Order: sequence, then structure tokens, then C-alpha cells
Amino acid sequence: QAQLVESGGGLVQAGGSLRLSCAASGRTFSGYAMGWFRQAPGKEREFVAAITWSGGISYYADYADSVKGRFTISRDNAKNTMYLQMNSLKPEDTAVYYCAARRGRATQSPNDYDYWGQGTQVTVSS
Repeated sequence: QAQLVESGGGLVQAGGSLRLSCAASGRTFSGYAMGWFRQAPGKEREFVAAITWSGGISYYADYADSVKGRFTISRDNAKNTMYLQMNSLKPEDTAVYYCAARRGRATQSPNDYDYWGQGTQVTVSS
């Protein structure tokens, strides 16, 4: 059974960095789009970033406006793992971060994704 497991969350001061990982098992996700979403208390789950594999070593990445220039999404198909490098973190980035996967191209709607991890907490102190 396909499974996604996030890791790398934690507590960091504003301006700091964290790197999240999403390890996939049970199937290969090389032909799937994969994304990161986050959910803060009392808020809806929102899009953060997504990456679509377009064959070979080519990828298309998409970012929410709130994280552009600060976050970088990447994937290593050989390791079946996706990453989110988060720099210049702000208190408003505090949330549970989820990775997700779907067939085809990445979208920004969480409703379009079929596979989800359990989430990892990211807390940014001011």
C-alpha cells in the first residue's frame, strides 16, 4: 500500500531554515505530481508548493505567492523522496505540513490529491 511519511519539522526562530522530507513507499511516484500543503489551527489546508515530473530530469515547480523566493521544492525519484527547503521562515509559516501525491500534473487544490502523509509540525517563533 502506498504510503507517504514526512519528517524534518520542528521549532525554529524567525529567519531560520528547515528542510522537510517526504519519503514514499509501497509504489513509485516518479510519474506523479507531488505537493506540500499546510494547515494552521483554525484554518483550511492551503497549497504551499508542488512539483510535476515531466520526464527525464525535467520538473515543473509551482509555489504559493506567500512562499516564493523563500521555499524550494525538489524531488529525488531514485530515492522516491520529495523535499521542501524552507528559508527565511516567518511566524506565519507555523502549521502542520503535509505532503501529497496525485497522477498527472500538480494542482493547487488539496482535493485533487489521492495520497497524503500524516503531517509534520513546523513552529516558527518570533
